[in-house]
Amino acid sequence: MHTPDKTIAVINASGRQAASLIRVATVLGYTIRAQLRDLESVLATEVSTNPNVKCLVGDLYTRHRPTKENSDVSRNGHLSGIGINHELITELFRGAHLAFINTTYYGDEVAIGKALADAAKKAGIQHYIYSSMPDHTLYNPAWPSLPLWSNKYMVEQHIRDIGLPATFVYTGIYNNNFTSLPYPLFCMELQPDGSFVWQAPFHPDAKLPWLDAEHDVGPAVYQIFKEGPAKWNRRRIALAYEMLTPRELCALFSKGVGRPVKYVRGPIEIRVPIPEGYRDQLQMLEKLFTLGKDDPKKQPPYFGDPEIEGGCPSQVMLLWEAPRGIEEYAREIFPLEEYANGMRWMGEDSDDESNPEDEVQDGAGGDLHERYDNDDGDDGEYSDDDNDEGLVMKKPAGAQGLVRLP
Repeated sequence: MHTPDKTIAVINASGRQAASLIRVATVLGYTIRAQLRDLESVLATEVSTNPNVKCLVGDLYTRHRPTKENSDVSRNGHLSGIGINHELITELFRGAHLAFINTTYYGDEVAIGKALADAAKKAGIQHYIYSSMPDHTLYNPAWPSLPLWSNKYMVEQHIRDIGLPATFVYTGIYNNNFTSLPYPLFCMELQPDGSFVWQAPFHPDAKLPWLDAEHDVGPAVYQIFKEGPAKWNRRRIALAYEMLTPRELCALFSKGVGRPVKYVRGPIEIRVPIPEGYRDQLQMLEKLFTLGKDDPKKQPPYFGDPEIEGGCPSQVMLLWEAPRGIEEYAREIFPLEEYANGMRWMGEDSDDESNPEDEVQDGAGGDLHERYDNDDGDDGEYSDDDNDEGLVMKKPAGAQGLVRLP
């Protein structure tokens, strides 16, 4: 097989998006320079043991003692006491030709995102694919910004401003978000009769974009690289292979999992400790997607721009024609992930039936570390360092898993 003379720089390589690309690209002969925060998770082990991957382990941020000059976040626009690991970023792009970048909330996301783009341009990166999200307020002043998305949009704008050859992918809601554990927004709550109930603030008849991140991000991003910036420079692409209303999704999920699945429109219930920053995101998300009230046509588009959403899924199907839909996910993958998280509902006669509440409180969640990799976006795990306030999303006391960001 012909081996391309190309190296791809990737950050947060143990997240679902990046790991998906690494699987595809390395099989096709590319080499990867991959930044990871640590090597502790299953996905990190997969990436680090791949012979075509050079791992750079460390954070993209640095810590220093705040001074009078940098202690005021509002004055200088950066988090106090938090810097940028320029040495690691420079090393990341050394010898690389391409880059796939999905920034996270670890450190100052906007400052790190800008530094990555600046370093990529200096290194002569030929095509820079950035995983972005919209700032809804820019489309309609009445729509609130989602804080974890608007940061990404600010980075996107900087990439455009410096003229880096770049493409921007907007990922739909992950099929992989669903869990019977009592986490907010995507809990498929197991009922006493064996059925599931999903409660969320989305209008039951308004279309939403869906994506199987592990299965479908990699092939689509690879094809964008293959077609190159001549076709995709400065363009936005929605990575969403199904446009489904919550009712439609639950019907397909029910067919896949072989049990009744009911959708209930209601507030986001927070029944376990969650990071404060994520709480803010959920509050704004609930506000945004209840603006239309009873009219599904008035619910704001998930991607903000109706034109981006209108291209789903026809545009992305030109990049990758074999996606894994929600029915297939529910049938083949959801039970496996549930089992890895300690759930035993899939065995009707099992004596090992687990209580989802107990799984969270007791930390018996198996592969929760990998299940909630925080792609969208963000990857990694919570910090136990009390000095990280405002730096990362803190791990709730007693919780072993990660809270997945929508």
